[in-house]
Amino acid sequence: MKKQLLAIACAVVGLGIAGAAMAAGDGRPALGVTEFTNQSGAAWWRGGVGWELSGMLSNELASNGDFRIVERNKLQSVLEEQNLAVSGRVAPGTGAKIGKLTGAQYLVTGTVSAYEENTSSTGGGLSFHGIGLGGKSAEAYLAVDIRVINTTTGDIDFARTVEGRSKSSGMSVGVYRGGFGGSLAHEENTPAGKAIRAALVEISDYLDCVMVKRDGCENEYRAKEQKRREGDKKALKLD
Repeated sequence: MKKQLLAIACAVVGLGIAGAAMAAGDGRPALGVTEFTNQSGAAWWRGGVGWELSGMLSNELASNGDFRIVERNKLQSVLEEQNLAVSGRVAPGTGAKIGKLTGAQYLVTGTVSAYEENTSSTGGGLSFHGIGLGGKSAEAYLAVDIRVINTTTGDIDFARTVEGRSKSSGMSVGVYRGGFGGSLAHEENTPAGKAIRAALVEISDYLDCVMVKRDGCENEYRAKEQKRREGDKKALKLD
């Protein structure tokens, strides 16, 4: 009888612990997006852009509803204490501490590794009260190296180079519709801004695929990665 009562008590305690765990988390991966770094030499990169890109990606990830996002203020203070805000380094044992302090199961780091922009004349340009209509076409290309670090093990669970492309031509009146702020506020409707947004959406979709859905969508991203690598080889003219 005593054994039965003990078993029931243990079961109740177990259910209580499980209930508390479910209350603390709803099963969705908890992500913290660190400050982006830059290795591209892009002219639009200036003070504060790294955290602005972090915030924009956090918004994209939060909007699809499949992730829990750690607030920037909570994450930033811990990363700065651990000297990780800029470096993105995770020393052995450090990841687990960050995860405990912030509640993040994973840290997402991003490095802008390439940026190219090309503007060419298309002819027939007009001007009306200082507003340009036609006359040029601009393209932009952005590459971001993404790593997803498991804060329990310190391992890199996912890594990918994600690309964003944009093309702008014809009428451009510079209307600001929101979505960008701070140092990037003036890039909202530029080729750079559009390439940035395209890359962030692609990163969000990729992480949702490999971390949550896992429904065969991985094949699409493997194909994209293979295409990117082949393009890099051609650009380098390797024998």
